[in-house]
Amino acid sequence: MARVVCHCACLPRKELYESWELARRVRRRLRGRRIVEMAAGHGLVSLILLLLDDSSPNAIAVDVRIPDSALKLRHAFASQWPRLKGRIELRQDSLKVVSVSKDDVIVSAHACGLLTDLVLDSAIAARANVAVLPCCQSEAKCDTGGLLGWVDAALAIDVTRAHRLRDAGYQVITQTIPENITPKNRLLIGMVPSAFPEPGISTPIG
Repeated sequence: MARVVCHCACLPRKELYESWELARRVRRRLRGRRIVEMAAGHGLVSLILLLLDDSSPNAIAVDVRIPDSALKLRHAFASQWPRLKGRIELRQDSLKVVSVSKDDVIVSAHACGLLTDLVLDSAIAARANVAVLPCCQSEAKCDTGGLLGWVDAALAIDVTRAHRLRDAGYQVITQTIPENITPKNRLLIGMVPSAFPEPGISTPIG
């Protein structure tokens, strides 16, 4: 996979490592279902998720601006792994208009600031499984949960996001990817229980 990405020469090495570390952790928890990647950029996370678990039927990679080189990357992956052909759609659109359902897995790597909250909004509204790797947390714009007296703003925002998922009835998993790959390394996974409880019923943060 890395050889294919490097041959395309269209994205930073850091993005390759981030996408791999995110995708493999997500697949340990969330299998199958359609992938909806928000703030997707090149859509690399979607491509890796489909490779790691062929039981996902397809993926949609959405961003307000899809780089021209994303098509090059998609074609390179389909050439190397023909089973991927026609299974990932690159969609240039606002994240606010993306239609998702409870049968999707929503993922996002480094959706800046409030975009991560928008991803979580979409997942909660649809009762869909979700995994986000937040970045660019803004103290002025994001909810710090009243925690600034104890922890820094970025951590306060992400802890508040985790509790928001828990309060919506999700099983919450918190992990990190290696800090030498990215300092914005907190992975937040929200899993829908098989029998989804009503909003407000808490489940443990794992």
